[in-house]
Amino acid sequence: MKLRQNARHFASRTALQTPVVRSVATAGLVRLHTGVFLDKADPAHADEREDHLDDLFEATIDTYLRALKDGYSEAEAREITHIQAAFDFYNHGWTEMMEFPTDELDAHYDRYREFFERWDITIDEPLGQFAPPAGLTEAPSTPEKLDDPVHPHAEGGFADDVYVETESGETVVGGRDEPADVDVSQAVGVRDDAGTNAPENENESGGDSEN
Repeated sequence: MKLRQNARHFASRTALQTPVVRSVATAGLVRLHTGVFLDKADPAHADEREDHLDDLFEATIDTYLRALKDGYSEAEAREITHIQAAFDFYNHGWTEMMEFPTDELDAHYDRYREFFERWDITIDEPLGQFAPPAGLTEAPSTPEKLDDPVHPHAEGGFADDVYVETESGETVVGGRDEPADVDVSQAVGVRDDAGTNAPENENESGGDSEN
């Protein structure tokens, strides 16, 4: 998978690791991701998926923090959560929302197999131990799309490593170096100097998403 990575990603990571602002950062990131993927969804089904996506992305934030604690880089931890989302979309037949082609599911799983197996994450059970006790809000599936998957927002060919596109447009393997000074106020969901608290859609992934 190819992600984008900039100072805001590191600020958001720091915010999620800081108790006083974690809740607003979580809310901002969930809101942002749900909005991005609803834009990718078939308009006829977008509204009915909103609550499910809110639950999904809130759970993947726990995965992200756990991956960081387990020693994965910021880009790797974020990629893990995007892979979980892709598994969930695949299981529901929401192929138009996927960020990599369906034939790369196994390759992406294998790259993080050690982490996924440790936390009981599988393609069929994308959240593993990070699933909320009550489960995710149900949303109708479109299994017929799996017969001839169309995924206009997917970008193939990046299943062998984590690829990061920097602000300059350069694609690097493994991710960029962390900034020397991380400004938490730049995190998604955290109030900035202008007094706003709305997340930005920064086109983070190979498609149109941000984390």
